[in-house]
Amino acid sequence: MIQQQSYVDITDNTGAKRAMVIRVIGGSTGRGRYTRRTASVGDVVICAVKKALPNSEYLVGSNRKERSQRRKVKCVVVRTKYPVPRPDGSYVRFDSNAAVIIDDEQNPKGTRIFGAVARELRDKGFMKIISLATEVV
Repeated sequence: MIQQQSYVDITDNTGAKRAMVIRVIGGSTGRGRYTRRTASVGDVVICAVKKALPNSEYLVGSNRKERSQRRKVKCVVVRTKYPVPRPDGSYVRFDSNAAVIIDDEQNPKGTRIFGAVARELRDKGFMKIISLATEVV
């Protein structure tokens, strides 16, 4: 369960290391409670890159506006600390919240994905991420 202001680890080789969620695109709202959008595995979020490698595209730029536009990225959530229920009644949860940076066509920007990803990505249509991942849980 990831919401605004949540920090996620970026688990691909684009150069970004840590990002903060600034908007949940997919996801759901609580019914009858707060209407805060929360994202789970397979939902798309918009993030601001907070920590990156020194020579990555997320830290270079000549002026302030150019830098701020480069720091905003679209990501898909691949791991959450909050347990995700499965149709067979079991739950899956991970040690950290993690996301992968994607482009406008829902393809990952990086060429490698580190760590395990959840099987729910297959149902959401992120087959390229599934094929690049080292392990599918």
